[in-house]
Amino acid sequence: MKQTLSPFILLLTLAACGGPSQDHAKTEEKKEAAATTGSAYTIDTTATSVQWRATHKGGFAPRFGDIKVAGGSLNVENGVLTGGSFEVNMNTLVTDPASVTEKDKKSTELDGHLKSPDFFNVAKYPNAKFVITGVAPYDSAKGKSLIPGATHLISGNLTLKDSTLNITFPAQIAVSENDVTASAKFVIDRTVWGINYKTEGSPENWMISKEVEIGFRLKAVK
Repeated sequence: MKQTLSPFILLLTLAACGGPSQDHAKTEEKKEAAATTGSAYTIDTTATSVQWRATHKGGFAPRFGDIKVAGGSLNVENGVLTGGSFEVNMNTLVTDPASVTEKDKKSTELDGHLKSPDFFNVAKYPNAKFVITGVAPYDSAKGKSLIPGATHLISGNLTLKDSTLNITFPAQIAVSENDVTASAKFVIDRTVWGINYKTEGSPENWMISKEVEIGFRLKAVK
């Protein structure tokens, strides 16, 4: 039996033309996690990826890269996703060298900056986490999705550093007897999680996009 899902993660993105799309994930206060009923499917970290995109210099310098999922599980009952969670290892955050075109810049330098206390402070907060709080059918007439063929609306608590908020976004989910696959792409505002460079409203912070696009492809196996 086929269906389609995709929850988050983690973390951050921009549109190729220089700025992220306007398909923002709905952001609310933290909610209670969904009951994990049914069979557990373990996330295959080798077949799962999280992509991020953001911009620098007022939108003229796109930045993008990847982060690895550390582990997690999804629960399925009667062919329907019911809940689950996964963690993202922030120490694995990397910037794609193709996104750093300035002659005096290196992608590894940006990696270090993003991992520093200026942004994610991975020494203190090594993991980001997503916990599903709700799964509902997706109605394309009530909104647009960055993922073609979205089938569900996923809601979940996203923890970045020491802040947890609930986000809702369209996803494509496919459930079979032996695995669950999911994909999604959505935009978040990093500042609502308290992620600011220097001070909020400073010129340095303004030069970096508040909006980050997150995309993920997820696979969990029974």
